[in-house]
Amino acid sequence: MPRSSARPLRARLRSDMTLRAGTPADAEALHALITAHQAEGHLLPRRLAELSARAGRFVVCEVEGVVRACAELAPLSGSLAEVRSLVVSREIRRTGAATRLLAALRQRALDDGYEALCAFTHDARFFVRQNFSMVPHQWLPDKIAKDCATCPLFRRCGQYAMVMQLKETVRYGVDDVEDRRVAVA
Repeated sequence: MPRSSARPLRARLRSDMTLRAGTPADAEALHALITAHQAEGHLLPRRLAELSARAGRFVVCEVEGVVRACAELAPLSGSLAEVRSLVVSREIRRTGAATRLLAALRQRALDDGYEALCAFTHDARFFVRQNFSMVPHQWLPDKIAKDCATCPLFRRCGQYAMVMQLKETVRYGVDDVEDRRVAVA
C-alpha cells in the first residue's frame, strides 16, 4: 500500500548516507562490493587480505548501517594519489554517493599534501563531470611503474587515465606582473 507522504526512495537513501573512514572490520564488505562490480567488468580483482591491510585508505558510505559504497585513496608518489575501487552498489546508484565519496577523497588528499589525483576508468564521463581531465597513460609514470607494468592487461586494458589538479597553478600574464623597472638617475 503506497504512502503518498513518503519521500521517494532515492531522496531517503541520499539523506540516510553516512560517510566514514574504512576499518579492517569493513574488509569483507569492501571485498563483496568490489567483487560484484568486477563481475560487471569495471574493476580489477582485489584480495581480501589486501583490503583488510589497506582498509584505512578507504572512505565507505553506509546506508542503514550497511556498507553500500566505497573508494580508496592510494598513494602513488609524494605528490600524486589515485582514486581506486570507487564502487557504488546497484541499489544506491544515482543518489550522489560516488560524488560524495570522491569529494571526501579529494579533501583527504588535500589534507595529506597531494598535488593531484588520478583515476583509471572504463567510462570517463563521471570523472570528467568531477573536473578530471583525460591524459595519456604515459603522463602517469608512477602508476605505470607501481601497478600497470605487472598487470596482465598492460597496454590493452581499455581504461582511460584521468587526472585532477588539487592545487591551482598560478599563471602570470604580462598584465598580471607589477612593473618593477627602476629609474636610472
